[in-house]
Amino acid sequence: MRHLKSGRILGRNASHRLAMFRNMTKALFEHGRIVTTLPKAKEARGFVERLITIAKRGLKADAPVKTLHARRLALQVLPDKAVVKKLFNEIAPRYLERAGGYTRVIKRHERRLGDAGYTAYLELLKEGETKVIAKKPTAPPAPAPEPAPESTPAAESTASS
Repeated sequence: MRHLKSGRILGRNASHRLAMFRNMTKALFEHGRIVTTLPKAKEARGFVERLITIAKRGLKADAPVKTLHARRLALQVLPDKAVVKKLFNEIAPRYLERAGGYTRVIKRHERRLGDAGYTAYLELLKEGETKVIAKKPTAPPAPAPEPAPESTPAAESTASS
């Protein structure tokens, strides 16, 4: 039984899983959106958001983790200097005022060819964008107009006499 065991195994050993998440994260930071299977997207989301949080902490002036240390932490996880530079210079400043939830997983209706696996988009949110689009409040229905009282011919003849 897998009681209290978090995370999906995804049919890989630990080193393969880590390499896969690194590759997916690199592609996401380069392109802004990737297509992958739904379980992989949900697992990679936490990996990506941790890196963005490290980069955000490195950008704050009064942060306990300074920029150089934060860059080194990011380079440990994602050993590509160009991508880490983009993370610190373009991606992290976009989310300085945001307290988390930097990515979105959108299910696709198309299944993967071959094994018909569920696919999804994993994408970075734009600046100021929210994960869920708020529904516009609907106005309450207008009350039905009351029908005018109908006049009967007998009432008209007595009223006119």
